[in-house]
Amino acid sequence: MPSEKVLEAKKAKVEQLTELLKGAVSCVIVDYKGITVDEDTKMRRELREEGVHYSVEKNSLLRFAMKNVGMEELESVLEGTTAIAISNDDQTAPARVLGKYAEALDGKFELKAGFVDGEIYDAAGVKALSKIPSKDVLLAQLVGSLQGPIQGLAAILKAVADSKSEDAA
Repeated sequence: MPSEKVLEAKKAKVEQLTELLKGAVSCVIVDYKGITVDEDTKMRRELREEGVHYSVEKNSLLRFAMKNVGMEELESVLEGTTAIAISNDDQTAPARVLGKYAEALDGKFELKAGFVDGEIYDAAGVKALSKIPSKDVLLAQLVGSLQGPIQGLAAILKAVADSKSEDAA
């Protein structure tokens, strides 16, 4: 039977995980077995740069936290070695960074499941999410695609205005 001190520490950890999950817009659960320390360090640095919280957690504690936030569907993937990446800002950042490593480290690092804005995704869904560019890149692409037609319209209007001023002269 665990001591009272150990139980309190576990309850505190579950509460901390619950709060992280409540504030999250996205989360990815991975199996990290076989990853080297260098690969892990590089990956964690990239995740920090993207504002993603990444930690290795005990499956039993994650089960309690998932239950607390109503994500019981994710309990089925909580087996083996488990790490969790949580973002409070970017819906695709955890999947994008971890998906890149899952591809590069074929077989050593696996995406298990995740969620975005409360919608749960299996491993294939998380892999698809990993292919979506960041919000900033998508906005830049949108501005670029809108800029071309606007420039064309401006050129046509200028040409019409120039031809009318020539006719008036």
